[in-house]
Amino acid sequence: MPSSHLIAMRNPVIRTSMFAIVLFGFSGAATSPYQSVVGITELGLSDGLYSALIFAAALVNVALSVTIGIVADRVGNYRTLMLAVILCGVAGYGAVYLLPTKLSFVLAALILLPAYGALNPLLFAYVRTAAKDMGGRHAAAVNSAIRAAISLSWVLVPGLVGLVLSAHGSMLPAYLLASLGCLANFVLVLRRLPPKAAVDQALGKRLSFLASFGEILSLRVVLRLLAIALISSTLHVNAAVLPLIVTGAVGGDVGDIGIIVGIVALLEVIFILVWGRIQDSLSHINALALGTAIYVVNMALLGLSAERWHIYALTLVSAFGAAALISIPITYLQELIADRPGLGSSLISVNIFLGGGLGAALFALGTRISDYSGTALLSSLAGVAGLSLLLFLDGGRGKASAL
Repeated sequence: MPSSHLIAMRNPVIRTSMFAIVLFGFSGAATSPYQSVVGITELGLSDGLYSALIFAAALVNVALSVTIGIVADRVGNYRTLMLAVILCGVAGYGAVYLLPTKLSFVLAALILLPAYGALNPLLFAYVRTAAKDMGGRHAAAVNSAIRAAISLSWVLVPGLVGLVLSAHGSMLPAYLLASLGCLANFVLVLRRLPPKAAVDQALGKRLSFLASFGEILSLRVVLRLLAIALISSTLHVNAAVLPLIVTGAVGGDVGDIGIIVGIVALLEVIFILVWGRIQDSLSHINALALGTAIYVVNMALLGLSAERWHIYALTLVSAFGAAALISIPITYLQELIADRPGLGSSLISVNIFLGGGLGAALFALGTRISDYSGTALLSSLAGVAGLSLLLFLDGGRGKASAL
């Protein structure tokens, strides 16, 4: 493991935070792949209602993440809010399992689980305060290690849960496992994580809620969010078109999809740590620009692929670029509002929402004017646009400019 990661992991608070993020990832990885099966097939939601529910839940998650981030900065105690949102996870997942009805599923998906999703930025805000004395290099290494822990959960958990529950005829027990994971996380945070104040609690108290929201809506932040969202949208488009290209243009089958996705996911865990080391010698901007350029090339080559072996050959490039795009923006976004860890970390959720929305729009446009391969090429152009905007705003600088 790189030296920066070793230095970070010697901190017991950061080690415990990593276990907490693993448990957070476990709950999501245990249920997300099977959420539509439970909601539509087992509980009887219509396709239209399910789609509207998922979109509304994403909006609620963004609103709650920003609000909770502001509250965390004002209160100055991330741990208390972490415990509260974890209990929402215990209740949300538990309600779906214990009371498997349409109403319980809708209430959990629309209120309780989006609140639990705010744990992700809260943990990154907490870790940022713990790592503030390590300097920029080590803070980036901490973020990469924490992000790798989430990816590791997604590599291991979905397949294991599917294998265990395949003989039960129902995926509802996945929600029981997720609820128990949340409960274990609650005990871990309660017993092992000490309260940690914000970097500048007085600042958080001086700024009103409206002023805090105004910071996110400032031109300086909005332009950079747009740049990162355009870049992140390539990940969402790839997730949509890769299986379709594999089973269509290159003549593969569903077995190839599983193998390719598994290879990329496993390599991502390794490469996230590699990018943490790369940031020892490159600024976040330059590292993110390099990773974006690599992933843009991957999307272009994906669109041009005509044989199955082309897709397998791209797994190394795809994983290396994707590892940059899912880890480096975390530190970049936090530093947009560096003196407000809670609010700055809530931008992670905002970016996930914006990136997903832009990815959906690009997929809709691409499939309307072209085929799936053309959609991949269109996505690469969106990545180039995001990279160009990023370099225009912050090119050659270690942190955001005044614009």
